[in-house]
Amino acid sequence: MIMTLRTSSPIIHRHPRQLFNIDCEASSVLEQKPTPFICCMMKSVPSSMDTLVESDSIGSDGLPIMPAPPAWYWMLLGRIAVLAIVGYSLWYYQFESLVTVIVVFILVVPMEKIFPRHREQKVRRPKWKLDVTYALSAPFLNIFGVIFAIIVGFFSFTWALGLIVRYFGLVAMIPVSIQPLIAFVLFDFVGYWAHRWYHEVPELWKFHSIHHSPEHMDWISGFRVHPLDFALIAPGFFFLIFAGFNPETSGLLAILQIITGLFLHANVSWRFRPLHRLIQTPEFHHWHHANEKEAHCSNYSGFLPLWDIIFGTYYMPHDKRPEVYGVDEEVPNEMMAQLRYPIRDWGNPLTWPLKFLRHPFRTIGACWRFYMQVLRGVRHSTFRRRGPFYPPFRD
Repeated sequence: MIMTLRTSSPIIHRHPRQLFNIDCEASSVLEQKPTPFICCMMKSVPSSMDTLVESDSIGSDGLPIMPAPPAWYWMLLGRIAVLAIVGYSLWYYQFESLVTVIVVFILVVPMEKIFPRHREQKVRRPKWKLDVTYALSAPFLNIFGVIFAIIVGFFSFTWALGLIVRYFGLVAMIPVSIQPLIAFVLFDFVGYWAHRWYHEVPELWKFHSIHHSPEHMDWISGFRVHPLDFALIAPGFFFLIFAGFNPETSGLLAILQIITGLFLHANVSWRFRPLHRLIQTPEFHHWHHANEKEAHCSNYSGFLPLWDIIFGTYYMPHDKRPEVYGVDEEVPNEMMAQLRYPIRDWGNPLTWPLKFLRHPFRTIGACWRFYMQVLRGVRHSTFRRRGPFYPPFRD
């Protein structure tokens, strides 16, 4: 039986022992004894808790008022929970996508043999074992990538834009049937700028250069990605989550980008000329990887070349095709050396916590200087003149 206590005073939080007394009184009225287990548990509640209640926190009925946590506490707790769920989802999707990778392998490899772009290129071309190692290690390496993605997503402040969108209820105004389409366009727009900054900001290019280091393009070369480069999709992901879009939609977009990326790296001769300005094609992305002066800093879009056309980074010549790939920097040839390459000047990562404990202010200052350098590079890349510009920003 449920008993309702009516009172003219507002609802307040009561002390556990007082709630127990009320329960005992109610039980005596009903000629029932309180549960022995409850009695034993309530004996463990220290009576000293009564002395912790200040006199001005006593309600009109003589019972203490327990203050509720402030609103910002619940908002922060909710955001942390969302980020934890998002991080776990991204990591989980990596394993789920392995099945799709197998399907891509079955479909794309025969196409590379039947319709090759570079006929002299073999399946076991130079450094193919390195890319296979990246492919097999991707689910585990991306655990660290997810952690770094959360950090990058936070400092990108796209979540703040998302909160503004949520505050005005703009997503709720969109019919549910077309919300995935809107999310797709916004995800690609934010991804365009993140990809552009990864190329044109030197501090970020150190990570992304690993992905551009292959000198032979095929579907397996798309796996050569530094785990911290995984943060490339974090700004768009954070915006969609905090704006109020379905997290499942954001996760599927991230997986779609990974899977389509494998096809875009394929060694196939198809040009899809009528689609060049509508969707990204292997020809479009091969020019993005070309180590040729005219193609530097171009074709950043993940799905829609529209953004490259608008912001002046579209490059698709009709009279030639990309021939030379790779980067000018001397990137190591071994996987572990490549993983250390972007952070080689930062010391041993295992000693970072100890350095922070020994010199916290010095460490915070170094992080702040790095962050400000990235912001200067982002500003330079965002407002630079239209058209190819190489080399990118330099201090």
